[in-house]
Amino acid sequence: MAYELYYWTGIQGRGEYVRLALEEAGADYVDVARERGDRAIADFSRTVATPSFAPPFLRDGDVVVGQTAAILLYLGGRLGLAPAEERLKLWTHQIQLTIADFVLEAHDVHHPVGAEKYYEEQKPEARRRAGEFREARVPKFLTWFETILERNPAGDAFLVGDSLTYADLSLFQVMSGLDYGFPRLMARVGGGYPKVRALVARIAERPRIKVYLASDRRLPNSEDDLFRHYPELDGAA
Repeated sequence: MAYELYYWTGIQGRGEYVRLALEEAGADYVDVARERGDRAIADFSRTVATPSFAPPFLRDGDVVVGQTAAILLYLGGRLGLAPAEERLKLWTHQIQLTIADFVLEAHDVHHPVGAEKYYEEQKPEARRRAGEFREARVPKFLTWFETILERNPAGDAFLVGDSLTYADLSLFQVMSGLDYGFPRLMARVGGGYPKVRALVARIAERPRIKVYLASDRRLPNSEDDLFRHYPELDGAA
């Protein structure tokens, strides 16, 4: 039976982290809302005993799991994208949870006051938040990822062990978002993380990922997504 992924149409969003894992693994899956419309998300949520707070959520037969990190924890071993050793499995999950924190901070740059308000209603606050994100938070997170690669006993090809995990794919997605949303910032500081950049480049060339990125299943970045490009928030070149 095919996996069923439920996530909003029109944006990459948090669902993209799950899509990348499914695509890399060549898994059989249905992107439900893209086939049936966003209404399918609410329709299904009304019928399940364990409804997720918000998409994405995944259905695998009788199992329904929400939250991106939890979905990837569930899929990791099934798709061959997580270590078998319990210690490293938890370490991979820890990295994914930290990526979730990073993504939330990126979102809150353009919505620092509240998600229910338009960006145009919170521009002064967004400018202040963007400065901290650019100067402090992005370097802190990227230094941590660079350090993980440096300290991996199996070598710096992957974040965990000697093979690809869902955490590597998620870091690829974060870097894609940063390059789109903050091109001036990344041109200025991105070269300071060579191991992260090398990992991202390798993932982009993986056969299934390369096909996916060139397909219409990979939606473009936009100003409706988690990472948005507002030049006034990107700082000086």
